[in-house]
Amino acid sequence: MKKVLITGFEPFGGASINPALEAVKQLANAKLDGGEIVTCEVPVTRYEALDAIITAIEVHQPDYVITVGQAAGRASITPERVAINVDDFRIPDNGGNQPIDEPVIVDGPDAYFTTLPIKAITRTLQEKGIPCQVSNTAGTFVCNHVFYGIQHYLRDKKVGHGFVHIPLLPEQDTSGNQPTMSLEVIVEGLRLVAQATLDNESDVAITAGQIC
Repeated sequence: MKKVLITGFEPFGGASINPALEAVKQLANAKLDGGEIVTCEVPVTRYEALDAIITAIEVHQPDYVITVGQAAGRASITPERVAINVDDFRIPDNGGNQPIDEPVIVDGPDAYFTTLPIKAITRTLQEKGIPCQVSNTAGTFVCNHVFYGIQHYLRDKKVGHGFVHIPLLPEQDTSGNQPTMSLEVIVEGLRLVAQATLDNESDVAITAGQIC
């Protein structure tokens, strides 16, 4: 039986809730067809985030790792295609760090691509009626830092990994102007992300390209 580690960030930026962490709480020990989910809470702090996930990988020895974070302004669950080697924080992280134009890994490659079947994942969720699109930018905050840093850590290991952004919860949209998604749909979406990862050893050849 294969094991999928799903990680979720704590709240940040003055918020009291993070949908990634709330979803992870509900996914702990969930069963999949041919596998199971294990979970990990992650601090929104530059290097401590990587330490927490690496520790969870070493403890659980997963076959796949799915790191998850919130993306305000997005209406869909968005598997990320690429992580870039730059930290350029618009706001301080929860440890007060605000690097500008610094590398995630000194002398690391410019970028790492996901090793999850993101197009198969996208198709699976869309077929189930859950909004999902491939994203080509994970930002330059702790989400991208984790995406890049864990890809670098796993570069010589046979463990698939990728990052998935999720929308805000309805209760986070206090202005009434942000797209949101219910926690129930997010949890089911992430469960399907994990299942599609197990079901597709290689990705499918369908377009997810964007003009700009």
